[in-house]
Amino acid sequence: SSIISAIYIYFPLSVFPFYFFFNQPRSTTRDRDMERAAAAEAEAALLREKANLLRESMRRSEAVREGSAAAVDSIGRRMAAVDEAVRPAQARTWSAYRAHDNVARSLRAVEAVVRHLDAVREAESVILESASKGVTAYLDAVDNLKSAEDFFTSKRIGKAGDDALKRVDELLRKAAAELENEFSRVLSECSKPVELEQLLKCLPSRSSAKDSAESQPNPGAVLSLPTLIDPRYVPRLSKLAQKSVQLGCHKQFVKIYRDTRSSTLELTLKQLGVEYVTAEEVQTAQAESRDAKITHWIRCLQIAVKLLFPSERALCDQIFEGKHAWKDHCFAAATSKSLLNLLSFGQAISKSKTSPDKVFLLLDMFDRTLELQSEVEAVFAGDECAENRKSASTLVKCLAQAAKKTLIDFKDSIVKESPKNTSTDGDVHPLTSYVGNYIKYLMDYQSSLKLIFQESSNGDGTKSGLVSEISGLIHAVETNLDVKAKQYKDHALGILFLMNNINYIVRSIRRYIKSIQLRETQEIEISLIGWNNHFLVLSSEAKDLVGDDWIQRRRRTVQQHATQYKRVAWGKVLDCLSAQGLTSSVGSATEGIAGSVGSIGSHSSTTSTSVIKARLELSFNAMCTLLCLFWCFFLAISFMVLLSNIIRFKSFNKQFEEVCQTQMNWAIPDKELRDNLILAVAEVLLPAYRSFLKRFGPLVENSHHASKYMKYTPEALEQTLGNLFAKKLPQ
Repeated sequence: SSIISAIYIYFPLSVFPFYFFFNQPRSTTRDRDMERAAAAEAEAALLREKANLLRESMRRSEAVREGSAAAVDSIGRRMAAVDEAVRPAQARTWSAYRAHDNVARSLRAVEAVVRHLDAVREAESVILESASKGVTAYLDAVDNLKSAEDFFTSKRIGKAGDDALKRVDELLRKAAAELENEFSRVLSECSKPVELEQLLKCLPSRSSAKDSAESQPNPGAVLSLPTLIDPRYVPRLSKLAQKSVQLGCHKQFVKIYRDTRSSTLELTLKQLGVEYVTAEEVQTAQAESRDAKITHWIRCLQIAVKLLFPSERALCDQIFEGKHAWKDHCFAAATSKSLLNLLSFGQAISKSKTSPDKVFLLLDMFDRTLELQSEVEAVFAGDECAENRKSASTLVKCLAQAAKKTLIDFKDSIVKESPKNTSTDGDVHPLTSYVGNYIKYLMDYQSSLKLIFQESSNGDGTKSGLVSEISGLIHAVETNLDVKAKQYKDHALGILFLMNNINYIVRSIRRYIKSIQLRETQEIEISLIGWNNHFLVLSSEAKDLVGDDWIQRRRRTVQQHATQYKRVAWGKVLDCLSAQGLTSSVGSATEGIAGSVGSIGSHSSTTSTSVIKARLELSFNAMCTLLCLFWCFFLAISFMVLLSNIIRFKSFNKQFEEVCQTQMNWAIPDKELRDNLILAVAEVLLPAYRSFLKRFGPLVENSHHASKYMKYTPEALEQTLGNLFAKKLPQ
């Protein structure tokens, strides 16, 4: 500070000479040098004075520092003396504090022991009573006992603590037993079988109770689950189940829940008519009863999978909330027996004796179980429900195998059908009708059958399992029909039999194709024996089943049978209308008459020549006799020509009437086939008959009783053909 004050005092004095010097007028150079020397001297004197002031200030500062250090050292010595004097009092104070803390901790420990002992006594009075009087208070008492148990287990109190712990354990065991009884009582009282009316109310739409047997849940609708237990009691059951975990008796609770809910679910299904059945019981049932039971079983299966099992799952989740392993175990155990009873009917059906019609029942059951498989997987999710899922999937496989075996057995039975069992009129055989409808109905189950036969669209050109089976059925029928056709003595009737039956098979397939045509837009024209029939383009599904060229090949087969029928059935009639055939039919009679007339003429010629040569002079009477002989020969030739024409007409009439009379009782049930077959015969017969009339009619129509021989005009012949395959010819 002294240095700073000196600077402020002497700085103006040092600056003033310079100021004065620079403001003086400039003189000579010498004067300026003298002035500079004086100024430098004055500046040096000023700096010396400043240095002296700085040294004085530093001396005074050092003196002050030494005084301050001495004062601090004195204060330190005095503080050490004070600390030494206070230390004994501080030690006595710390000892008193520790003693007070030990006393406080002891008091707290005693207080905790007393508090837990009081809690045990209070809980004991509640535990000794029934839990039904107040579940909440009972559960609070159990909580207090568990807290006391944890306290006495973690603290070493001595004999009093051990005695209290033993008492707590006894009370907890009694509480566990009481809670089990309360859980069982509440669950049993609340678990009642679900009435059918309540189940029907859960469906999205239903008819009257009278139609309940036919009502089916809508697969796309949202269903409301039925109430299995009064919602007011569910929280109580959940609290009891949760408390069982703390008491370590949850296994007993799980067993109680399993037994109670399992029996209740069984009673519910029993009210619906679902019980465990065996294959023997199903086998002894009547067909009508079995069909009704299958329909009823499908309905019950849908109700169980869509309503009962999901409701049981939801109830189990609510009661055993938060315990996933227990929930799955309880649900699987509670539903396993009911599911087994429900699936036993399907298993029994799949194992019962097979019949061709049974395949449709099996396919219906397969469709329904397969549709519900995803819901079964969702409801019975988890490792604990693996057996339930396996049971459901096993049923699907069994139904598939049974359907597959039924089709194979049916094909074998067709091959073994007795060939002697034929119709007398060439009508469609019952076996053909049955198989045709059978295949048509099978095609309605395409998707299911493809799954059963495990078809794959690998594009390798080979036939799939389903296509092979359908083709096998058709081939078996055709083989059996060929054998049956050979049993007919009349070859034409056998051909007609084949034509009727093959046409029926084609028509059955065509009807199915027309049902698909509703979804198609393109149209093609297929000619069958010269008849134009309009079909829509075969869908890819139909092509997969019957093959791309199936219709064409069967069309050619029917054409071949029609051609063969015309040749065999109407061959003799057409022969009567041809020149060669008619000549051969009346040749022997004509040759006999001509030979007789020739011999008569030859003999007469020889005799006449000898008479002329020998007796030229014979009289006019002899010449008249010769003329009479020639006239008789001419009349004989004319009579023979007329007779041959009459024989021609009589032969045609006989053959035509025999064919018509024979075919009068023959049958062609397909009107289109009948009309076109008659048309095909008429197109061949009528032109030949008109030519026959034109050639031989004039020789007969002038004779007596001409109408007796020329019985049919072309129009009458056409009308008669139009009445073929009727019971009798028109009079």
